[in-house]
Amino acid sequence: MLYTVAALYRFTPVQDIVALRDVLLPAFTALDLCGSLLIAPEGINGTLAGSASAIEELLRLLNVHTGLLREDVKFSQADEKPFNKLKIRLKREIVTFKQPAADPTKIVGTYVAPQDWNALIDQPDVVVLDTRNKYETMIGTFAKAQAPNIDVFTEFADYVRTHLDPARDKKIAMFCTGGIRCEKASAFMRAEGFEEVYHLKGGILKYLEEIPPEQSQWNGECYVFDRRIAVGHGLTTGRYAMCFNCGYPLADNDRAHVQFEEGVSCAHCFAATSAEDKARYRMRQQQMGTQDTHDETHAS
Repeated sequence: MLYTVAALYRFTPVQDIVALRDVLLPAFTALDLCGSLLIAPEGINGTLAGSASAIEELLRLLNVHTGLLREDVKFSQADEKPFNKLKIRLKREIVTFKQPAADPTKIVGTYVAPQDWNALIDQPDVVVLDTRNKYETMIGTFAKAQAPNIDVFTEFADYVRTHLDPARDKKIAMFCTGGIRCEKASAFMRAEGFEEVYHLKGGILKYLEEIPPEQSQWNGECYVFDRRIAVGHGLTTGRYAMCFNCGYPLADNDRAHVQFEEGVSCAHCFAATSAEDKARYRMRQQQMGTQDTHDETHAS
């Protein structure tokens, strides 16, 4: 079966998140969808997969209940089931940032279409800013981009306050995987006094979907939060695997490293776990095989 994968988000007030979950969960289960949907008072965020007809019905339901528009969804395909199961989770935020001023419903940066992105980042006075975590930036980013080297998105606010200055850095062009983190990051930066803040509409995924390789300024692959691990131009599945324990993307040389053990550790997390931890992970691996535990969604 060929799976259609839909990465989506929408900032919209949800008055009763429990009621919305109770409507969507049985409907999505009946459609045999897999993946994750986060519901919070500020909106929805998810990556879900299923047959083409199931995804069409998913989009219809989300349009009815949240106003989600088809043109705001990023589509790709997978030859194998990209998630183990369906999860709908209730959250305080659809992407955790913990900055009350970062409210995309009140203020946000200027959207830039993928076709206009290259011209923007080629301008000499533009600071190109990658808002993603370091395990994502390590396998691919745009030329000339600053990577904040953060472990979690909540650290982005401190990076901005420490390394950037609205009096000096007049023009910011930021990007993330699917656009959602830039919604909050651009709202935050506007609230911090940065006046010209631009962000890539639809994120890296939309850029890789629409911009041909010969015109692209993207280097490497784009980390995604499903079993494909990474995608390239045309959203084709990339060459990376993933550490079952810590989630880091692993190239062939990483899997050949002496500290790599399937389901137990890699060079990135080997020192962070004890021998007892590794024994427990080894037992888990024997019992569960290589089931995916990294499907908590960030349309990003």
